[in-house]
Amino acid sequence: MIMRTKAEHTAAIHDKRMAAVVVNTRSRRGRRRYPEVLRLLRAGGFRLTGVHAVTDPARLRDTITGALVDEPDLLIVGGGDGTLSSSIKHIAGRDVALGVLPLGTTNNFARSLGLPLDLAGAIRVLTGGKVADIDLGMCGDRPFANLTSFGVSVEVAGTVKPLVKRVLGRAAYPLTALRILPRHRPFRAFVTVDGVRHALITHQLNIANGRFHGGWQIAKDAGIDDHRLVAYQLGSGKRLRLVGETLVRATTGKWRSLAGGPFVTGSEMLVETDPPMAADIDGEVRLRTPLLIRTIPNGVRVMVPADFVDT
Repeated sequence: MIMRTKAEHTAAIHDKRMAAVVVNTRSRRGRRRYPEVLRLLRAGGFRLTGVHAVTDPARLRDTITGALVDEPDLLIVGGGDGTLSSSIKHIAGRDVALGVLPLGTTNNFARSLGLPLDLAGAIRVLTGGKVADIDLGMCGDRPFANLTSFGVSVEVAGTVKPLVKRVLGRAAYPLTALRILPRHRPFRAFVTVDGVRHALITHQLNIANGRFHGGWQIAKDAGIDDHRLVAYQLGSGKRLRLVGETLVRATTGKWRSLAGGPFVTGSEMLVETDPPMAADIDGEVRLRTPLLIRTIPNGVRVMVPADFVDT
């Protein structure tokens, strides 16, 4: 496929304002904000080639496929991290940019892009920002935007209630984890990077493509455009240590440099666990270990603020 330069793509979006919009109205704020999304986009001068409200997540793939038929310059997607992660695989390697409307609970992907989390601010990025290409994560054969994790988070993803997420926001996840933890058993994991096999015992292992997890920054020098993944554990095999770290992250959002913390980085990682475990891929429980996780540098185009550092 012939791709425009990013500068040409940005100019086309600014000049023509041709976009399709897809909003997951099952997301935390999607249904309530849907009319406002359309009003603000039209006020911003966008010519909407298609307007789609997704009430059944199983229809998201077909909806996005249909939205791309008219070849818009910009595919605007509103929803949480799971919705956005499911969307990027349909535009990876294509001459269309993703416009992000953060309507979820933690909005890790939007935070990694440096987007405003208010709707009006996010739409101002679509009208006045630029096209950048960011890294695409791959877990097995499944693309992901932000994070693949193993352990407590898998149970949390399947347990946290929509009502709790609506009421508590991002605090719903650590609070649900604290309820699950007393009965959770630690597991042994092996992460192989550049021929070196790292062994650990933990309740939680994360492999991040982006900069944020649970709405808090992983490390100040992690990024979604640095061509590397970051592996790290929360706590060890000891429950009290994981409780302590969970509480610290939930109350302070503490973060460190990758050089000063217990992080393993690389462009490709083989993850093995004992016993075999399911993976939480941006909030969707999919696949089982062993899994090869890798990054595709500059794999997908997105609209970002003008001051975003695009490598």
